[in-house]
Amino acid sequence: MTDKSSHKLILASASPRRVDLLAQLGIKPDEIIPADIDEAPLKGELPRALALRLAQGKAQAVAEKHEGAYVLAADTVVGMGRRLLDKAHGADDVKRYISAMSGRRHHVYGGIALITPEGQMISRVVDTLVQFKRMSDFEIEQYVQSGEGEGKAGGYAIQGLAESYIKFISGSYSNVVGLSLYDTMQILNGVGFIKKA
Repeated sequence: MTDKSSHKLILASASPRRVDLLAQLGIKPDEIIPADIDEAPLKGELPRALALRLAQGKAQAVAEKHEGAYVLAADTVVGMGRRLLDKAHGADDVKRYISAMSGRRHHVYGGIALITPEGQMISRVVDTLVQFKRMSDFEIEQYVQSGEGEGKAGGYAIQGLAESYIKFISGSYSNVVGLSLYDTMQILNGVGFIKKA
């Protein structure tokens, strides 16, 4: 029986939000190694499937070069029906996404994948339902000007000004931030991961 506490935990993500979320669990990754994979959706790929594929792909890419470690990867994808609301690459994207979501519900899909030191992969998708209030043109413009939504899936970060526009949320709040703490802990506990003091 191997000593589970002797294995490193690698976070395959450059997201500072995921580092902060893990810290809430008392977990500090031994290494942070962003995975370099093509994140473009496949033709006809639905948002939920994309979130899972990207999380699994990131975990595999890092695990291949770091055998004998726990590798944790995650990806967040926002979808409205079959429509994917990708990472916002600028103010125009943010405005388009927020305008589309105004007054409507959307899903935030969080793909989580863990590869154990033995090479086993455990993965799941967490689905959180979110609804923005019907926003005025002024409120949309105010949010765009804040710059908060740039670089974020769906064009917003819930842990900021956007939260004041969110009327309804069903499911994991931390999933919308970037990593479901409940599901991550369930996966880690399930494989016998032991936090190092």
